[in-house]
Amino acid sequence: MLPPHGGGRTRTTHMCGIAAFFAYRSSAEPVRREELTAITEHMRARGPDGGGTWISDDGRVGLGSRRLAIIDLSDQGAQPMFDVGGELAIVFNGEIYNHQELRAALERGGARFHSQTDTEVLLHLYRRDGEDMLPLLRGMYAFAIWDSRARRLFVARDPYGIKPIYYADDGGTIRFASAVKALLAGGAISRDVDPAGVAGFFLTGSVPEPFSIRKSIRAVEAGTSLLVDDGHGRREARTHHSVASVFRQAERQRVFAGLTEPATFLRERVEESVVHHLVSDVPVGVFLSSGIDSSALTAMAARATRRPIHTFTLAFREFRGRAGDEAPDAERFARQLETLHTTRTVSREEFQADLPRIVDAMDQPTIDGVNTWFVSKAVREAGLKVALSGLGGDELFGSYPSFRNVPRLVRIAGVPIVARVARLVRKHPKAAFIGRLALTYSGAYLLQRGLFLPAELPTILGSEMAEEGLRRLDIIDVVDRAMTPDPMSEFGRVASLEASLYMRNQLLRDTDWASMAHSVEVRTPLVDAALLRQIAPLLVQDRSAGKETFAAELPPWLRNRPKTGFFVPMNEWLDLPDDGTTTRMRSWARRVFDSFGATRF
Repeated sequence: MLPPHGGGRTRTTHMCGIAAFFAYRSSAEPVRREELTAITEHMRARGPDGGGTWISDDGRVGLGSRRLAIIDLSDQGAQPMFDVGGELAIVFNGEIYNHQELRAALERGGARFHSQTDTEVLLHLYRRDGEDMLPLLRGMYAFAIWDSRARRLFVARDPYGIKPIYYADDGGTIRFASAVKALLAGGAISRDVDPAGVAGFFLTGSVPEPFSIRKSIRAVEAGTSLLVDDGHGRREARTHHSVASVFRQAERQRVFAGLTEPATFLRERVEESVVHHLVSDVPVGVFLSSGIDSSALTAMAARATRRPIHTFTLAFREFRGRAGDEAPDAERFARQLETLHTTRTVSREEFQADLPRIVDAMDQPTIDGVNTWFVSKAVREAGLKVALSGLGGDELFGSYPSFRNVPRLVRIAGVPIVARVARLVRKHPKAAFIGRLALTYSGAYLLQRGLFLPAELPTILGSEMAEEGLRRLDIIDVVDRAMTPDPMSEFGRVASLEASLYMRNQLLRDTDWASMAHSVEVRTPLVDAALLRQIAPLLVQDRSAGKETFAAELPPWLRNRPKTGFFVPMNEWLDLPDDGTTTRMRSWARRVFDSFGATRF
């Protein structure tokens, strides 16, 4: 179970900011080095340890990168990287966990390597398999490969969308980068705000993919790839993974042949993922709340490595002595595991001092991410560059109220609500919309997760912007696509929605910008496509299996602690209304968009 830490063949590189240009029309202007450099430099916080740019001899192609050195601290992984023959070039942000197995198979087929990096493994895989390489990869990634033989650019993103990548296509040149604001920094792309992105933000608290807050910029969606051909331009995106498809297949399987102990099987699969995520040539930290997911991951990580584990917990004076104060139990558990523990207290004064930097670091407007900002800040203050997070456990193991509430709403939709229930919900801002939206899973999910509802947007945005934004966004279609193909079970449907919408568009994206602002990489062992494929058949049979297995890792005093969530005292810090979470989050959303100004995004 103990992972290697550097040396030998355990060499990978983390490029945390990438850019790629392709002037695919002969009439397009050549790539400007100044623009490529400006975009790449804008991502310096994502990769403070080095960078590089390259422009082809004909001026039609440009690649750029910024590096955060976590594994393979040598110059062996410098990017852009070329294959031995100089025909392929790549910029890569991420880590391929199974690169050693892939390398061995490629070498058996005659491939010759001149580095020990997973980046070069990607080049050889592409040379051998082209687009079909993607199902072979286990990891988090966004990369662009320039193929000079076929005169085309190949861009791909990992199954869950852990690593971001966006593009702007003006009909002659396409530009890719790891951040929306980085693309804008080049000065060649329109800054016009997209009403669809604005509508999506107010409906969900984040901007849903593939939209962005800018009309000219779109996300390469999670689990997809793009080809851009010389003279023809961008082809239709190709999907190589969807959470809904995995759950549909799991529902069909149902039976675990030869599986005598499901709990053991699940624990071993999660431990395997934790081991993969621990591989590093620098010390690794863990975000430790007093919740089941982060505590169990910490216990597994402590067992799986020879190195001491660094743990980090946030504390707030406003929560002291209340149920929301996670620090005392986290400290007690850290002492039990003998981790190197830091409790980082954040004050209202520090939040207000950091607020301008927080807004500047937000790549797109969001109602979340402040918690990750401060825990990442604590990790960086301790001199670390990488940390594990329990993000994804609630989506994987069905811990959210939505796993109960969404199917229940669908079942009761259209049935007259008894007077007692009506009294309970009549004051809720969404109550008037239950009968209209709860007839389908998509509508019920929007009721459960939505911040504002479509009919409320004209009062916020004005009739014209709201109408255009809602029409172009088509929020029900966005939700429907997250559940296509039909996962065929209540658990699979809600799990697909939570992973493909809330987790992808908000939690993962917020984790990315908030951690990268401090040059910290956050790894998420529970957000792993291989893990999902392995355990989904078990989860659709017994949704409690995951939590029970994780709870078994913990002492009883922590196992039975009520779930509190990873919160910061925003209402006290900003004097938000103290009459319910929905009302507070609505007020915060207005402040993000109005007080800070949409143009800052």
